Formats: sequence, C-alpha cells, structure tokens
Amino acid sequence: MAPLRTRLSQLLGLKYPIVSAPMAFAAGGALAAAVTRAGGLGLIGGGYGDRAWLHEQFAIASGERVGVGFITWSLARNPALLTDVLRFRPAAVMLSFGDPRPFSDEVHRAGALLVCQCQELAHVAQAIDAGADIVIAQGAEAGGHGASRGTFTFVPEAADYIAKRSAQTLLLAAGGIADGRGLAAALMLGADGVLVGTRLWASQEALVKPGHHDAILRTAGDGTLRTSVPDIVRQLDWPPGFTARIRRNAFTDRWHGNEAALRAALDVEGPRYREAFDAGDPENTAVWFGEAAGLIENIEPAAVIVERMATQAAELRIQPPARR
Repeated sequence: MAPLRTRLSQLLGLKYPIVSAPMAFAAGGALAAAVTRAGGLGLIGGGYGDRAWLHEQFAIASGERVGVGFITWSLARNPALLTDVLRFRPAAVMLSFGDPRPFSDEVHRAGALLVCQCQELAHVAQAIDAGADIVIAQGAEAGGHGASRGTFTFVPEAADYIAKRSAQTLLLAAGGIADGRGLAAALMLGADGVLVGTRLWASQEALVKPGHHDAILRTAGDGTLRTSVPDIVRQLDWPPGFTARIRRNAFTDRWHGNEAALRAALDVEGPRYREAFDAGDPENTAVWFGEAAGLIENIEPAAVIVERMATQAAELRIQPPARR
C-alpha cells in the first residue's frame, strides 16, 4: 500500500507513522527489526539496564535502523549505559518516567533523536525544555507503567500545547492503540503518529512466554488494572505517581489492596514471583499488557500487525487537522 505521510514519517523516512514501544523484557532486537522492516520504527527495550542483554539485542537487529528506550530514573543510576548504547548509533533514544534533561545533549551529539514519553502536561513542558524531537502523550490505557490521564483527552491537549510552545516538536499518541481505527483517531487528535505497545507485545517476535500470550487472547479490555504490587514484590523503587497496568489474575487478587502484607512477606513472595515469571505462569506473576487486549484475537508476525494497522487507517480516509 502507499505510505501514510505525516511529519513523523517524513522526519524518519518511514512508510508508516508507527513506532513500537520499548517494552522492558519483551521488545528485543527481533521485534524492533521486524517493525522497522515493515515500514515503522522499532525500539529495543532498555528497561532497567542490562548491558550484556542490550548488546545481544542490537546484534540481533544488526542491519536494521532501530532505536532504544530507557526507564529514565533507572538510567540516572547508571548513565554510562547510555554512552555505551549510543555506540550502536540508534536512530532514536526514548526516555520515560524521569527528567530527560541530563541526557539530552549526549543523545543529540550522537546524532539520535530524543523521544520523551509523557504522562501529564508538566512532563510535556519538561520534554520541550530538554529539546525533545518527539513527545509521546501516553494515556492510562497503556500496558506497563503509566499514570492517570486518558489518551483521548491528553493527546489533543498536548498537541495544542506543543503547537504554541514548540511547533517543530512532533507528537505521538500511546495507550490503547491496537488497530487502524486507533491510528486514524490519533492523527485526528493532532498526533503525528503512534507508539504501539500491547498489540506488538502480542506478536510472534516479542520476548513473551507462551502462557502469557495465551492469557492476552483470553482477556478483554476490562481484564486489567493499575497497581503497584509488581513493583513491591520486585523491590523496585518507582517514583510516586506511576503504577503498572497488568492483567487481573491470582497474583493481583491476592495482593492488590493488600500491599502492606506483601511488603511484610517479601522474603517468601519475591522468590515465588520470580520463579513464576521464569516459568511463564500467567496467574502468579504480572502479565504486562493494557486495555488493548480486548482488540487482540491472534498472535501474529509484527509485519502483519503494522501493515494491517496502516491499511485500515488509510481506508478511513481521515486527514489530520492543521496544527492550531
């Protein structure tokens, strides 16, 4: 099909204005490369910063133009990791959940685009101050960590704010976008493209256990919740205001709303959780997907997902509005 032309596709030379989310532990080099080959831009999930793993994933993606994403507050504890990864010349570096300003100059000096994921308008202002090339407005529908704003209102508010403050900065929408309707809606709301997480988590190339993939096919959009229990059990010190959207299951039934008891039982529950995660148990560990689960019926190749999303959006014949 013909390319979907937006400012994002023009800036990055993409066929489609679709970027894959750098999902920790799921978005490896194979997924990132597959999305890039399909006409979007794939991002490797840097997560909490495993240097050897990142080297391995960039090697897997070798020959394809991909980017990388980091959890910003974790990267701040080991900033040398950014310097190391920039040697792979990623097309873009996405920073989420923390102040991007200490890293912006280094990213730009390396020739990469700075992408900042934001969960509220104050984050958008901070990203612009950091010189972000691309801002992502992430709604609470998204799987994994986020905050409380809804995609449908946050995206146009961010678009209006960016148009007034930094018109050259591009905007992506994230949260609950899993098909061409979501892409078309994002463009109508003022975004230049989309960041896709959950739908590509449910792809053949994602580093997801079979039992977890089976679980998303059995889960509707109301089968998830926002909670802090996976961070408590893993003893990760997430900043206030961020929670994780995961599948409702035996683990969340047992501990969501019972956080004090979980903290008191970490000596037992921590190892139990890790064992369940390693085994791909879909009931006794966190299963990391968002409300878009209700729109997913199959585990498919990433290229099929990207191309169908773009085709559906183009068939809707919706033209993005002019920036105000």
